[in-house]
Amino acid sequence: MRLMRAHDIGSSPFSRNVRAAVFYILAIAMSVFMFLPFFWSLMTSIKPDEEIFSLPIRWLPSHITFEHYQNAFRTVPFGLYFWNSFFLATMGVLTNLFFGSLSGYAFAKLRFRLNKPLFAILLAAMMIPGVVTLIPSFFVLKHLPLLGGNDILGRGGFGLINSFWGVILPGASGSFAVFFMRQFFLTLPSDLMEMARIEGAGEFRIFWRIYLPLTKPALATLGIFTFQAGWNAFLWPMIVLNDPAKHTIQMGLQAFSYNYQTDYGPMMAGALVAVLPILILFLFLQRYFTQGIAFSGIKG
Repeated sequence: MRLMRAHDIGSSPFSRNVRAAVFYILAIAMSVFMFLPFFWSLMTSIKPDEEIFSLPIRWLPSHITFEHYQNAFRTVPFGLYFWNSFFLATMGVLTNLFFGSLSGYAFAKLRFRLNKPLFAILLAAMMIPGVVTLIPSFFVLKHLPLLGGNDILGRGGFGLINSFWGVILPGASGSFAVFFMRQFFLTLPSDLMEMARIEGAGEFRIFWRIYLPLTKPALATLGIFTFQAGWNAFLWPMIVLNDPAKHTIQMGLQAFSYNYQTDYGPMMAGALVAVLPILILFLFLQRYFTQGIAFSGIKG
């Protein structure tokens, strides 16, 4: 404490102002650098075609046109793709919030023999890249017994391939969701659980009625992460969903790349339209988002 006070006394107001100015300059420069790609996308979506790759670069269009947005909606059925993406992302949020919080509660509050070994396996699973599990996951989904025309041995049909459930089930309870909710449950006192047990409440009732309502900031944060991941998913839906009527909005954006060429104007317009739900969700839940980030890592 004495060292801190001596340092504060020794530092002049001029040096403190210089440090503050340097900090703000660096922060502003980093913000501008990170904002530039979004700004370029926005300007590209309202530029005439001849100005998109003009040299020198023209950051501002000579005149604003919404032709790219019209072409984007004529080329791709964004309404259908919006609904498909929204359904898959929402189902991913609901399943991850329920199963992730339920598993996180069990790891944080329940004492059983395999608690630490199973949690260690969960942490190890988080280190495995998703690309490694693509082929095994596809094989399992295709050969599920008695589904999609398969017999009891999982042969003869396609299982859950080309089905929305083929996208939802593999990610219904992600390792990150379990880990994130466990960290938050560790910050909650265990006395509530002991008192509820004395009153005769069951474990699921304790979880559902007492602890889960206290995790709103963590649930909102996890919901944003999960919705964003589901909304932006491209590779797995492209592998599983072959029917054009079941394509997602991210898959629809590839319609603007053909014959080794890319129509950047409509693509930027479609990408900006696709990012709107994420921005709206974050604006409504940003208060819970910051609280969840602050509390989730307090205990280990």
